[in-house]
Amino acid sequence: MNPRAKYFVLFLLVFVLSLWLYFFFSTTDANTIYVNAKIYTMDGENGIAEAMAVGGNKIIGIGSRDDIERKFRAPATVDLQGRTVVPGLIDAHAHLLSLGISKLTVDLVGTTSTDTIVQRVKDRVARVEAGQWVRGRGWDQNDWSVKSFPTHRTLDRVSPSNPVYLTRIDGHAAWVNKKALEIAGITRATPDPPGGKIIRDGRGNPTGVLIDAAMRLVSSKMPSISHAEIQEALRLAVAECAALGITTVHDMGVDLEDVLLYQQAIDNNLPMIRIYAAIGGTESTWNHFVEKGPLVGYGEGLLTVRALKLYIDGALGSRGAALIEPYTDDPQNRGLTIVGEQKFRSDVEEALKHGFQVCTHAIGDRGNNIVLNSYEKALATVPSGDYRLRVEHAQVVSRSDIPRFNQLGVLPSMQPTHCTSDMYWAEARLGPERVKGAYAWRSFRDAGSIIPGGSDFPVERPNPIHGIYAAVTRRDLQGHPIDAQDVVRNFQLSPSGISNPADFENGWYVKEKLTREEALRMFTTWAAWSEFAEKEKGSLEKGKFADFVVLSDDIMAVAEDQIPQIHAVMTVVGGKVLHNTIPISD
Repeated sequence: MNPRAKYFVLFLLVFVLSLWLYFFFSTTDANTIYVNAKIYTMDGENGIAEAMAVGGNKIIGIGSRDDIERKFRAPATVDLQGRTVVPGLIDAHAHLLSLGISKLTVDLVGTTSTDTIVQRVKDRVARVEAGQWVRGRGWDQNDWSVKSFPTHRTLDRVSPSNPVYLTRIDGHAAWVNKKALEIAGITRATPDPPGGKIIRDGRGNPTGVLIDAAMRLVSSKMPSISHAEIQEALRLAVAECAALGITTVHDMGVDLEDVLLYQQAIDNNLPMIRIYAAIGGTESTWNHFVEKGPLVGYGEGLLTVRALKLYIDGALGSRGAALIEPYTDDPQNRGLTIVGEQKFRSDVEEALKHGFQVCTHAIGDRGNNIVLNSYEKALATVPSGDYRLRVEHAQVVSRSDIPRFNQLGVLPSMQPTHCTSDMYWAEARLGPERVKGAYAWRSFRDAGSIIPGGSDFPVERPNPIHGIYAAVTRRDLQGHPIDAQDVVRNFQLSPSGISNPADFENGWYVKEKLTREEALRMFTTWAAWSEFAEKEKGSLEKGKFADFVVLSDDIMAVAEDQIPQIHAVMTVVGGKVLHNTIPISD
């Protein structure tokens, strides 16, 4: 090698070494560094990190504590003292304002008798003006000793002059008093509306319970909630979500007024979680967004409106879910379809052509079959693309239809706590064979589907940790069922109905359990994928939003029965701390 070549090689080596030393020892400014943590990144390799640097609303570094402290400098370093960190939890099916409004009305969730409900209504009547509407939500006749639907006469005794409107826990039935029936003009001669049912007594008179579309006969006569109440409802809902570690909500069924409210809150820099909204309000709302197009990433990613919420049937608890064969405990009833197949398919095609995802409520096996058939036909008419069609709930599905979800690219968006709430009476509704296609998470996974996870709050409590627990154990918060004997004691099932006791060994139809990783992905990476946001959130990686939750314990390691006690001690959205119960020192 000639001298000039030697000098060139030497120069090149010195240059490369200098660059390496510069980048190795140089530091980058961050807002906050979090250290001494066990961070489940939920990235493609299931990496576990010790520290994370946040700059602005993004993660700018994640890895070992030594690397992060060497590469970044920040005015604040938070020592998490070995606590567990997971990506911000995403509820893929919820009703944000309904959660807040439920806190402003009579709360009936968890009531176990009509006597308790009547007392709460009586207490509210005593505090409101004469003639003012009394609203409430959360009753479930399946939790009462007498499981038949109630009647208006029970409410009439404590509220003869104030109209009462009490929504069932699933939002698909209403229990009203005689005054409300009179205001709505509902009599013996009133026909059932399309997609709805007026429950009647033996003489044909309305009893006071209205199913699905029949609810609107009364709700349309109710005065609107004031703007001030709506603003307070949003504040309460956001605060509760943040306290539970929820950093994003898929808000299923918004109208234009809701969207404007969210934008106003963002513009005013109020505390907000992220909202992925599905339009489900009036026709004028849909027409507005057809003209304007999807709204994506408003307010630094806090609000996106790019989905349409449709309905095909009702709910299982009120026997409105559309079934292929009649209900086992109501042989004359196959449930309700909300809309005709031709109209439904037309709506799907219109949404896809205008750039909107479709999220369809389908609970019964007939409802799910109709949706899959319609989706398949709609996909054949639009240009090929990444549509990520969703079925919301996918609660009872024919075994032959489960593989079709993955084959068609349709996402089963499911709510694990529906299983542990419904399992006490689901088999009475469905029978011993059909129930095996209900809440069938493992079957969907084995068929290749990813499953976005949600709660459907306020139908269920919004705590996502309870959803993860339900997915992992298929047991309720009291630990039931433990075994087949427990099922006989506590469920609506006789010993002769148990053909395989192993199905109930430490859980209800335990073959459908998910692993802890899968359950956590339901509320992180899979939920992010279902909103086209996998590059922005769902896992803790450099360049993604700094949305994360510090937990009170290690959700991947504690005993199963300890999972429900885990809670969020810190919730961060876009680098901003929205909830915190631990001291922070620089």
